[in-house]
Amino acid sequence: MVEVSIDRTEIYKGRVIQLDVHTVVLDNGKQSTREIVTHPGAVAIAAVDEQHNVLLVRQFRFAAGRELLEIPAGTLEPGEDPLACAARELREETGFRPLQLVSLGGIYVAPGYTTEFIHLYLCDAMQYDPLSMDDDESIELVRVPRDEILAFIANGKIIDAKSVTALLRVLILNS
Repeated sequence: MVEVSIDRTEIYKGRVIQLDVHTVVLDNGKQSTREIVTHPGAVAIAAVDEQHNVLLVRQFRFAAGRELLEIPAGTLEPGEDPLACAARELREETGFRPLQLVSLGGIYVAPGYTTEFIHLYLCDAMQYDPLSMDDDESIELVRVPRDEILAFIANGKIIDAKSVTALLRVLILNS
């Protein structure tokens, strides 16, 4: 099954995303439209310290209208290697430089309307070596014992898809 774009209209182009409306031809020859948010992609890191605490960040998310408890994450810069981005984001958001990053695969955030793909990583070896936070971020570091993570997911304390996915993958790998 393939859909082929035969026309594209740019609706909006911002600093991080672009919104286009595509006219596509379906396998059966019919035409339809697709509204697509193009995003450069991102990284997210499930970081576990020497005391077996998961490093989470609490921050206000305007689109959600509330504070969320998440794993450290960030958007890829143009041409940036995901591993380099993960190392930078972990330092900016937690103050820790990863000594090792292990791929946990990745996820499409919402493939029905956006190209955003998040590369997921595990970091279980790190040292304190902070970078300055981005000017537009206000983040609180929260340490949660690894054996409490499943309960945090089950009771809705962790509700964003990237965090749930990465943390469940870590728990499955280490079970």
